[in-house]
Amino acid sequence: MPIRISNTPEIRGLFLISLVILLLLITSCSKKPNRTTKVTVAGEAISRVEPDTAVVSLSVVTQSPQALTAQQENARKSDAVSSAVKAIAGSNAEIKTSDYTLQPQYDPRDNSLPYTARNSVIVTMTDLKNVGAVIDAASRAGANSIDGISFVLRQTSPARGQALADATQQAMNKARSIAEALGGHVLRVVEENESSTVSEPQAMPNESITRDYVAKNRAPTPITAGRLSIRSNVQLIVEVES
Repeated sequence: MPIRISNTPEIRGLFLISLVILLLLITSCSKKPNRTTKVTVAGEAISRVEPDTAVVSLSVVTQSPQALTAQQENARKSDAVSSAVKAIAGSNAEIKTSDYTLQPQYDPRDNSLPYTARNSVIVTMTDLKNVGAVIDAASRAGANSIDGISFVLRQTSPARGQALADATQQAMNKARSIAEALGGHVLRVVEENESSTVSEPQAMPNESITRDYVAKNRAPTPITAGRLSIRSNVQLIVEVES
């Protein structure tokens, strides 16, 4: 006996709803799922900038057959050097002792054992135009060894941040190019690593400019800072949807 399906409005409505649901299921199943992958990219930026800080290392060295005499003479000269440097370097300068030694030094010429006192001082200053004048003032006051001069860039310098930003932008541009080639886009940055190095040129006073020359000509020791090279490297791991 044949089965009859009632052709009522309710049945037709249920049939249409079921048909719509079936079509939606077929459409969703036929869609290709989005795929994500991780890509590692790197960026590098190099810039040359003027230094903003000078570091001068100098020493007061005294000798005497007696240890106490060598020590006292060194203390007197060191105090004079510190006062002279402060007057030239300015209130923002930092002056600190980096090393102090008092020890016998054998002299084979007369079989004697004189004592040598050495007080080493580091002067950190931001007024780069006065570096030569500081050296001259220290020499006049009793410093008899200029151990070195370096020009550096402070950690908070905007130039460091700019180099890092440029390297990061370069890495992100690479990530976007890869994502576009895969027919997708960058979803997010998963991991970031960065490093920066600054090459610091060394500067030394002209050896032909002696203390007697400075005293006679009143000319400051010529010091040239040069420029620093900042190299920033950034590595990013990004998630790409394709």
